Amino acid sequence: MNSQPQTIFRAVADPTRRAIIDLLAGQELTANEVAAEFSISRPAISRHLRILKEGGIVVERADGRRRYNRLNAPNLKIIYDWLKHYERFWDQALTTLKTQIEQDLKSGKETEA
Repeated sequence: MNSQPQTIFRAVADPTRRAIIDLLAGQELTANEVAAEFSISRPAISRHLRILKEGGIVVERADGRRRYNRLNAPNLKIIYDWLKHYERFWDQALTTLKTQIEQDLKSGKETEA
């Protein structure tokens, strides 16, 4: 499934959905197994899983009557690619910070943590 970027960003915008992504990163789980890891209702977990599926981040596999959810990590690359565009700003900010710290150390100033 090749999802639209806005659907993927919506899917990862919620902290519970990000926790579900982390949970599914190394294993397939049923919705009940996912719900057992959270202190929210089973219907709420189902809604979160539905949004993750709409974003193409989670896919479902049927095995008889059981349905297993697993991470579809390639769709997360859309987020990575978008963030990568801004990496130059992070590098610039870190370089500026490094320069300031080095100047402070040379002048004998204490740096605040």
